[in-house]
Amino acid sequence: MTTRKELVEALRVRYGSAEFSDRIKILDEFVALTGYHRKHAIRVLRDEVTKTGAARARNRLYDEAVRQALTMLWEAADRVCGKRLKALIPTLVDAMERHGHLDLDPVIKTKVLQVSAATIDRVLAAARLHIDGQRKRRKGIGSAIRRSIPVRTFADWRDPPPGYFEIDMVEHCGGVKTEGEFVHTLTLTDIASGWTECVAMRVRDQMLVIAAFDKVAAELPFAMLGVDSDNDSAFMSQSVFDYCKGHGLEQTRSRAYRKNDQAWVEQKNGAVVRRLVGYGRLTGAQATKALALLYSSSRLYINFFQPSFKLKSKTRDGARVHKVYFAPATPCERLLAHSGVKPEIKARLKAQFEDLDPVRLLQEIRLAQHTLSELAAHGVSAGAPPEGGSDLAVFLANLSSAWKDGEARPTHRKQPKTKHWWRNRPDPFADAWPVIEGWLIAEPTVSASELMDRLAAMVPDAYAAKPQLRTLQRRVKAWRSQRVKEMVLGSLSKSAATPAEV
Repeated sequence: MTTRKELVEALRVRYGSAEFSDRIKILDEFVALTGYHRKHAIRVLRDEVTKTGAARARNRLYDEAVRQALTMLWEAADRVCGKRLKALIPTLVDAMERHGHLDLDPVIKTKVLQVSAATIDRVLAAARLHIDGQRKRRKGIGSAIRRSIPVRTFADWRDPPPGYFEIDMVEHCGGVKTEGEFVHTLTLTDIASGWTECVAMRVRDQMLVIAAFDKVAAELPFAMLGVDSDNDSAFMSQSVFDYCKGHGLEQTRSRAYRKNDQAWVEQKNGAVVRRLVGYGRLTGAQATKALALLYSSSRLYINFFQPSFKLKSKTRDGARVHKVYFAPATPCERLLAHSGVKPEIKARLKAQFEDLDPVRLLQEIRLAQHTLSELAAHGVSAGAPPEGGSDLAVFLANLSSAWKDGEARPTHRKQPKTKHWWRNRPDPFADAWPVIEGWLIAEPTVSASELMDRLAAMVPDAYAAKPQLRTLQRRVKAWRSQRVKEMVLGSLSKSAATPAEV
C-alpha cells in the first residue's frame, strides 16, 4: 500500500503536466502496475478521490434502546433465529404488554415492529457470539402386524387436514447406548400445523405408547385422525394396532432406514426435545416426573409462541435442491388460518392464547430444566430452585442481560468434572505399607530407593525388578507431607490453647 501511494504521488505531477498522448502512456503503465480500473485510475491521478478518513458517518436507525428491546424479546422467545423472531415480535410484544411485562416507548416500539430479520440477526450478533451433537432396527422382525400396516413416504403426505401426526421416540441415554432402562420421550407432530406434543415415558413400552395417545388426544384442540411411525417394535405391536383400529386412527409406517420419510417429527426431535432436554442421561421415576413437568409448560410455549418454518415447495436441478418455505408462523396461527378447522375450535384457541403469559411459561421451563440438569448430572434433584428463579419480576428483569452469562438453558450448561479420587489399578504396596511406614518412622531421612532395595531383599518375587519405584517415591513424598502438616497444625493448636490455659 505504501509503494502504491508513492507511485501515485510520483506520477500525479507528471500526469498533470503531460500532453494528451503522453497521458495515455502514463495511464496505461499505471493501470498495468496497480490493477486499478481505468476510470478509477484517472480519478486517482487527477486527485479527485475522497481523502481517507473523510467518509461520511453512517446514520444508524436502530440505536442501543432498540438493541436492548430486541435482546429482551429474543430471550423471551427462547433465542430463536431472526426470521422466526421477526414473525413472533408482534404477538410477543402484545402478550408481554397485556401481562404488564413490557412498556416500550412508541418510537422504539415502531422500530422494533418494522425491523427486518437480517437486521435482527446483525443486532444480536454480539450476544450470540458471547454465548458461543442411530441405532438400527433389529433384523428379522417380519411380523404380520408390520406387513398389514401400509407404508407412507414423505411425498405421500400432500396437504392433509390437521390431525395426522408423525410420531417418534427419543431415548435419553446420555450419549453412547449402554445397558439399562432410560427415560423416553414420545414426540407427536401434526403435519398440517406443526403442532407438537411430547410425552415422558419411563421405559419404551407399547402400553405406555397407548397411554400417551390417550393423554395427547385429551389435550389436543382438534381430533387425532392418524399416526405415522417408524418400524420400532413398540409401534409395530398388536396392542397399538388394535388401539388405532378401535379409535378410528389411520396407522401408517415409514420405510426402514429412511429417516426422511418422517422429516416432520425428526426435525422436532432436535428443535424441540433436544433443545429443551439436552443430551443428559435420565433414569427412574423422579426423572420421568420432572420431564413430564417440563413438557406441561413447554407444550403451550412451543405451540403458541414459537414460530417455525414449513416447506412450501422443493425443486431439484441436477444435484442442487431449491427449497421454498412459507413465512414463519406458530402452530396456533396455522390452525387459526386453516379452513378445515371448525370455528368453535378457533374460538377456544383464541381464548386460550389471551390467557397465556409467555414470560411465565419460559420461567417454568427454566425451573424444570434446572431440575432435569441436576438429575442428569448427579442422579438426584437439589430441590431448591436457583436464586431468583421462582420470582417472575426478577426473571423478567434478568432477560435483557441473560446473554452475558452464556447458556441460559440449565440442561445445556457444561457440568463440572468429578474429581478423580479413585484408583484405576491395584495398590502394589497395600500389604507392605505398614512395614514401610515403620521404617520411615524409625529413619525419617531414608530414601525411597533404599526402601525399595529392602523390599526387594525381603520379597524378591514381588519387588526384585523394582517396577514400582516411582509409585513408592510418590507415596513416601505424600506421607512426609502429611507428617509435616500434622506437626505444624499440632503446634498451632497448642499455641492457640496456651492463652486460655494461662
